[in-house]
Amino acid sequence: MRIFLAGASGVIGVALVPLLVGDGHQVAGMTRSAAKAERLAELGAEPVVCDVYDTAALLEAVRAHRPEMVMHQLTDLPDDIRRIALHLRANNRIRTEGTRNLIAAARAAGANRFLAQSIAFKAPGAGRAIAEHERMVLGFGGVVVRYGMFYGPGTFSGGRRLPGARVHVEQAARRTVELLEAPSGVYEVRER
Repeated sequence: MRIFLAGASGVIGVALVPLLVGDGHQVAGMTRSAAKAERLAELGAEPVVCDVYDTAALLEAVRAHRPEMVMHQLTDLPDDIRRIALHLRANNRIRTEGTRNLIAAARAAGANRFLAQSIAFKAPGAGRAIAEHERMVLGFGGVVVRYGMFYGPGTFSGGRRLPGARVHVEQAARRTVELLEAPSGVYEVRER
């Protein structure tokens, strides 16, 4: 399958790319950082440097790859967990405007599948943005993946298991790959 993966250089993206490529998928990995493009190429993706808010460039990038699926793994979170509250507005914008832009690009490129990350826990101040995000994905006929709080390499908690809804980032990536052909709906990916 041809997959356009937005957020390929993020915590879940770098775990997903090798699994997808290893399964024979052709992956265009989008990042907004030119510095991260080389890492994506090393993982086996075709790197695409693009900002989800640059609608013309995004449309061109997605059309150029001709994906069957667009996968939305974008977030706008800080590297320091103590600064999350300061990024609430930016992360909500990714969930609303970013999702809208990716869906428009997927439609324009003729993609027939859309998979997007969401969360399986409460995020203060994000409820409306999450609801709108999920509504848009389901309106496309896509798959919403509600992840537990990530732990493992590259995450806020490192290897420390968190209380509540949680999932190791590598397990989350494996379970996401299992959902590539899933019917439209909401799926939870977390430890029991």
